[in-house]
Amino acid sequence: MSEQTEAFVTIGLEIHCQLLTKSKLFCQCATDYIGKEPNTLICPVCTGLPGSLPVLNAEALKLTIKTALALNCDILPQAVFYRKNYFYPDLPKGYQISQYDLPVGKDGFMEFSFQGKRKRVNIKRVHLEEDAGKLIHEGPDLPSSTSGVDFNRCGIPLVEIVTEPDLSSPEEAREFLNLLRRLVRYIGVSDGNMEEGSLRCDANVSVSLTGQSLGTKVEVKNMNSFRSVYKALKFEVERQREMLLNHQTIEQETRHWDEAKQVTVSARGKEEAEDYRYFPDPDLLPITIDSQLVEEIKNTLSELPLERKERLMVEYELTEGEAEVLTQEKEIADFFEECVKLMPKPQLICNWIVTEVRKNLNMMNQSIDKSKITPQKFVELLKLVEKKEITANIGKEILEEMFKSGLTAKEIIAKKGISMISSEKELEKIVFEVIEKNPQSVADYLSGKEKALHYLIGQVMRATRGQADPEMVKNILVKKLSGED
Repeated sequence: MSEQTEAFVTIGLEIHCQLLTKSKLFCQCATDYIGKEPNTLICPVCTGLPGSLPVLNAEALKLTIKTALALNCDILPQAVFYRKNYFYPDLPKGYQISQYDLPVGKDGFMEFSFQGKRKRVNIKRVHLEEDAGKLIHEGPDLPSSTSGVDFNRCGIPLVEIVTEPDLSSPEEAREFLNLLRRLVRYIGVSDGNMEEGSLRCDANVSVSLTGQSLGTKVEVKNMNSFRSVYKALKFEVERQREMLLNHQTIEQETRHWDEAKQVTVSARGKEEAEDYRYFPDPDLLPITIDSQLVEEIKNTLSELPLERKERLMVEYELTEGEAEVLTQEKEIADFFEECVKLMPKPQLICNWIVTEVRKNLNMMNQSIDKSKITPQKFVELLKLVEKKEITANIGKEILEEMFKSGLTAKEIIAKKGISMISSEKELEKIVFEVIEKNPQSVADYLSGKEKALHYLIGQVMRATRGQADPEMVKNILVKKLSGED
């Protein structure tokens, strides 16, 4: 069989998103466990002590319904909590409270564009469950060759989103996961931070060389970033393909992604539903989901990312790439549209947001809504650039100072004494000095090298500390160098 034999890949994802609630799913313990001392945010309920009884967090249910609606799911009139039984050191009760055949939502879908084509991924189910604890394998208080258990995360509410096996490549899976993260952030149900564990993804991967039937399903776990999801799936697809080419049997199993070695490694045989011995939790009554509540939650859903992206392209004549960047974060898209209301120059505003605003946000590790920049302050700056009261380069420096200090552009200009050099005589003097100091660049330009002119313009801008109009500088330079004086 040829080494170029095509592999038919089938991928389904199971995504867990930590919900943005202040308390855990069945108790009053706080959910802000990041950075807290181990085992300080626990109680008898979340650690499963005898005699403790769970009470459902109503806000977690509402956020799960909201997620299911955003994914076009049917909301079931009744949802039931089950006990999912398995033994692991970070599971204090010996079972996890989850859902099984009666989840909150089912039979949904999410659409997105991939490589210029519209792609639909069907959503099998959206359900609510509690998180387990966390094993700690190293630390100052741990003796060597031992592990500790931190139960602070136990009982954190999770929404689990299970897709049908509709993805056909690691690239598609990465794109879908990225868009799903954007969706849950847009609707305010989760911060989607994969590095901190508030968004986690497991994948079921199968490879066939015939395309006539699905291959053997292998589950891949322990993927902690978008990059690791892509790399793990890429490795697993190639591993299974090579085994099939060599007529080897692929076992149904669970494999973990080893980030250090960049390989998947066998962990255990893959469990089926019967292995978990699901049964309804006797401590929790079935939940009746009122249709009026569903309508109220539906009315709170804002415009979703894909819809907004397409609207921005039509309404403001932006490219797909520009609209894609603006809608990566809801707050950025909101900021853009507020600015356009104040200054109907969408392309100018978009260019500055995509480049300069995002650059400053990344440098300061901030989101736009937490920064010191408002649409009013930002538009004031752009108007100064547009009127040529300051150059674009000076505008970029002022914007950086605005992010740091919160001052307006005019306040910074007054404080630093910035002004445009608009006097042609003053600029001619500086241009003459630059020509005198750069005879080689002058000769290069006169011999037809256009780049030499850009260099000379740069030298003038440097001499004026960016306070000259580049177009005026260019005109004066061309005039001088062509001997039109």
